[in-house]
Amino acid sequence: MQVILMEKVVNLGQLGDVVKVKNGFGRNFLIPQGKAKRATESNVADFAARRAELEAAEAAKLVDAQARGAKLEGFVLTLTQKAGVDGKLFGSVTNADIAAALVAQGHQVEKGQVRTPTGHLKQIGDHAITVGLHPDVVANVTVTVQAEQ
Repeated sequence: MQVILMEKVVNLGQLGDVVKVKNGFGRNFLIPQGKAKRATESNVADFAARRAELEAAEAAKLVDAQARGAKLEGFVLTLTQKAGVDGKLFGSVTNADIAAALVAQGHQVEKGQVRTPTGHLKQIGDHAITVGLHPDVVANVTVTVQAEQ
């Protein structure tokens, strides 16, 4: 399936690229989320007419993400969870927990943007995570998990 990318997609292409993707990826992910349109003649002509408008919107998103990333870079988030004597948590700290705590601290973050390299956090201590605010903007955050008293 040939699609026109309506925004930058990691590991796929830039705004305006016509790329070939598998049918399921295009039909189930790219098109419903507005990241791409089918590469028909009418859609290509429509994109060519709106290219400047779409590029300006993409640039505005990038500037916003860079500002949020600068504010978030190096941030230390402290979470308190129930833990055993050996430092293992009863349960775990998930991406949703981290995103909710960051939103409570005043940062604009979604669950899907939080990336934990080792999966859910299951030990007390400091953990380095990243927050992908935009395909070009990634902020490093430290999550400190403490045992509940």
